[in-house]
Amino acid sequence: MNIQALAQQIPVEGEYSLEGVDFITSGDQYLTFMLDTEQYAVDILCVEEIRSWEKPTRIPNAPDYVKGVINMRGVIVPIIDLRAKFGIGVADYNETTVVIVLRYESPTHSRTIGFVVDAVSDVLNAEEDEVRESPAFGGVIPHHFVNGLVNVGEGVVTLLNLEALQEIEPHTAGLG
Repeated sequence: MNIQALAQQIPVEGEYSLEGVDFITSGDQYLTFMLDTEQYAVDILCVEEIRSWEKPTRIPNAPDYVKGVINMRGVIVPIIDLRAKFGIGVADYNETTVVIVLRYESPTHSRTIGFVVDAVSDVLNAEEDEVRESPAFGGVIPHHFVNGLVNVGEGVVTLLNLEALQEIEPHTAGLG
């Protein structure tokens, strides 16, 4: 699925629900996805494409969470398994597994990177005052990867920090 197909599923004015999530007509939009039983989200403006899982070309000596690279219309895109990066069990790549391709722009560079997730959920709109700061209590995901938390119904969606996620730590095995 690409971002244009996803955008066609966003309700037009007068429609107020998106698969059980109330649709708010203002605020920031996030693409939500699943890792294990938890929901996470990234800024939808950074999403370039949602692709079905395909085995990438492995990169020798890359960290375990870097699954390899794919060629996306002439652009070499590194593929990061978020379950492996966050230490959330072993991923079972199946028909719902997708790669969310994101483009991160900073003042000094831009990077296109793909993140393997269990499944894409919804588009979430959140007002700035609905985003809560993440408590630093030593959870599964390191604090610098989290931008905030949003209550959605009975659950909580973790908003991820793309600036931190796009950094690939240097591989140190065998150095010393």
